[in-house]
Amino acid sequence: MCGVAGIFAGPRAEPPSLDELRRMIAMLGHRGPDGYGFYRDERVGLAHSRLSIVGLAGGFQPIHNEDRTVWITFNGEIFNHVELRRELEARGHRFYTNTDTEAIVHAYEEWGAATWPKLNGQFAIGLWDTTARKLWLVRDKLGILPLQFARVGERIVFASEAKALFAGGGVAPTFDGAHLAQVFTQWTVAPQGTVFAGVHMVPAATALCIDHTLAVSEERYWSPNLAGDPALANLTLEEAAEALGEKLFDAVKLRLRADVPVGVYISGGLDSSVIAALVRWGKQGHVHSFGVRFADPAFDETPQQRLVAGFTGTEHHDIVCGPAEIQAALPDVVWHGEMPLVRTAPAPLFLLSRLVRNSDIRVVLSGEGADELLGGYDIFKEDRIRRFWARRPDSALRPQLLGRIHAFAAMNGAKDSRLWQSFFRRGLTDIDDPFYAHRIRWANTAWTLRLLAPDVRAACDPARMEAGILAHLPEGWQGWNPLSRAQLVEMDSFLTPYLLSSQGDRVAMANSIEVRYPFLDPDVVDFCNALPPRLKMLGLRDKLPLRRIARDLLPAEIGHRPKRPYRAPMTTALFGANAPEYVRDLLSESMLARYGLVDAQGAAALAAKAHRQDGRMAGEREEMALVGVLTLQMLAHAYHDTFRQRAADRLAALEDTPIHVLEDRIGADHRSAERAA
Repeated sequence: MCGVAGIFAGPRAEPPSLDELRRMIAMLGHRGPDGYGFYRDERVGLAHSRLSIVGLAGGFQPIHNEDRTVWITFNGEIFNHVELRRELEARGHRFYTNTDTEAIVHAYEEWGAATWPKLNGQFAIGLWDTTARKLWLVRDKLGILPLQFARVGERIVFASEAKALFAGGGVAPTFDGAHLAQVFTQWTVAPQGTVFAGVHMVPAATALCIDHTLAVSEERYWSPNLAGDPALANLTLEEAAEALGEKLFDAVKLRLRADVPVGVYISGGLDSSVIAALVRWGKQGHVHSFGVRFADPAFDETPQQRLVAGFTGTEHHDIVCGPAEIQAALPDVVWHGEMPLVRTAPAPLFLLSRLVRNSDIRVVLSGEGADELLGGYDIFKEDRIRRFWARRPDSALRPQLLGRIHAFAAMNGAKDSRLWQSFFRRGLTDIDDPFYAHRIRWANTAWTLRLLAPDVRAACDPARMEAGILAHLPEGWQGWNPLSRAQLVEMDSFLTPYLLSSQGDRVAMANSIEVRYPFLDPDVVDFCNALPPRLKMLGLRDKLPLRRIARDLLPAEIGHRPKRPYRAPMTTALFGANAPEYVRDLLSESMLARYGLVDAQGAAALAAKAHRQDGRMAGEREEMALVGVLTLQMLAHAYHDTFRQRAADRLAALEDTPIHVLEDRIGADHRSAERAA
């Protein structure tokens, strides 16, 4: 993993300056602390900060082809680069490094835009074709890695993170009210926006081609197809499990390719446990595993983590996360994540990635993605129950099935109440709603909008939010079965923009850690998508093939264990007698007025209530609202008040880090330097 940045100047603009490129890439030093590189000509500047994973010596970027007409700044991993290199060398291409990055350059020479679907990996690419005078910005199929861009007059600037765009000086960190409102409804901005005005995200599985006039064309080079493959319609569970097991094991082996040690996350749940077991099968020698423990037993899975670690024989490391740890981590999480949060769940994962880094491991494998692919979330079961209930809306028995899901809500008999059933009755018979499965979640979260300032609330446009998601979904998707439709929306509106970002790339790369996801291997994804629904969920029993695989790999207790959503303490960790000073400061009358993003009266009243009750709120909506306004205030403080000093500190740090590649093609003093590590 690395940091990428660049500038494309239009025909009437000044050439990119090395100073601007340096300011931009300095902000991404956490993504690549091992060295920097630059390319510049009259129209394009590319910058790169490197985290060395593959091809440790001589693999610094930007990297070029044989005649230096194609240059790339690349973040990520191409897991099938060995096979691609073999094919490309047979076609006459000559390599000068051992990196996966160079395989992309030669593949582009050979196949042009047909290259992108051939890449099995997680990536964000900035590629400059000097002959065609085209800049390509390309993101991997599931959007595991970020790539943002903005148009500034006669220039387009891009980077892994928005903070690099701001440091360049041409883009201001101004908030987009509509997108802030989307976060307070859908937890995130999906699929092509950010919370900053004028800053766009390259969508997943998309290649942007920008020509010399700065005209942008967009191509979606892959779309998930969950229509079901007729060839798999009669597959038995045993056959599905065997095929999935083989594909998953191949995906794990590919993701063990690295020139540095590779570890694995163990949460105690089924998905990460299967990956840990397959890692032990596929990796010779010592394996390190990592897990988060919670001081609050309501969130803790320590026994299960230790059971899996002991069974698979990993050397296990863990951290204990309590209120003090969440309080300390949250400001850094918001700074790196560049988005308000309605939950604190990313904070423990930030601390976990720090533990990985302190253990001298740079790469870890994760079980993320299995729930989306195999129907593991309660949202899918909730959808199934509500559709069943909708056939007989007056039934007293059918809604009782809701008591079998959302285990976290079992306290105090909540699931036996009339209120519980009336909550899920909303829109019950609107089964043709394209967002039927997600409507309850979004409506519940949208309660938090009341704590935003009136002008921010006024920018909320639900129709626009939903149109943005619909525009990104493949043709014909509404004709799929209900489970497949719900899975697709979850992948596009939640997995990519939230889980793989706020709880994935951003918190891991904050500590220079690369996370790899075997379940998101293209072959695994395509196979799971092609399975008939009966092989994913039977009644309310989920992830059937994976549970069958687990019978041969793990203790029965893990294989049969119901899904337990990953959660972390929220207001109990942040409010009350032991609240950190920054909570009272950021939610003070003066600070609320300073940024003008929050309804000061409503926020102050709810915060006072939380302090009186030591953070023990009556419902999750109040907790999400308070976490949301607190992290929004944190975000405003970081990007309005402290940004200039942060940028100066990062630029000073760059002075102490080597520049390994410098290709400067402007003027008579054309300089070219490439040095090994």
